[in-house]
Amino acid sequence: MSSNDSATSPRVVFGGVNPIFRVHDLASSLDYYVNKLGFKIDWSVENLNFACVSRDRCGIFLSEGDQGNPGVWVWIGVDDVSRLYEEYRRNGAKIRNEPVNFSWAYEMQVEDLDGNVLRIGSDPLPDQPYGPWRDIRGDLWVATPDGGWTKA
Repeated sequence: MSSNDSATSPRVVFGGVNPIFRVHDLASSLDYYVNKLGFKIDWSVENLNFACVSRDRCGIFLSEGDQGNPGVWVWIGVDDVSRLYEEYRRNGAKIRNEPVNFSWAYEMQVEDLDGNVLRIGSDPLPDQPYGPWRDIRGDLWVATPDGGWTKA
């Protein structure tokens, strides 16, 4: 294809992204995503141990013992993380880090049964200090006055 062809070709349109979370037990994971995190099951292929759950425009594929690696992290934007935090707390979801203010978002971390982490956030809170960050090992990091981070 010449450079002239690419200039007149229609632009390729991307769809949404659905991360694939590797899970140990699909039935247990589906129960957790539906009853604790408020997702719905879009479809499930039992002989492949593969399913899709969604909540509004957010979709996640769950794959039992295949595809992907355990401990995947994904970012999900929401309109009000505080309200969602209260819902998840009432439902018994595994809150890895309560909502904390950062420059990019007011964000919490939620973990599923297999250690996959959902970083869920809404707009940052104006004029509020930044809170601690929890890394993959579970260690807390606090913001320093120079804009960096130090292990707590």
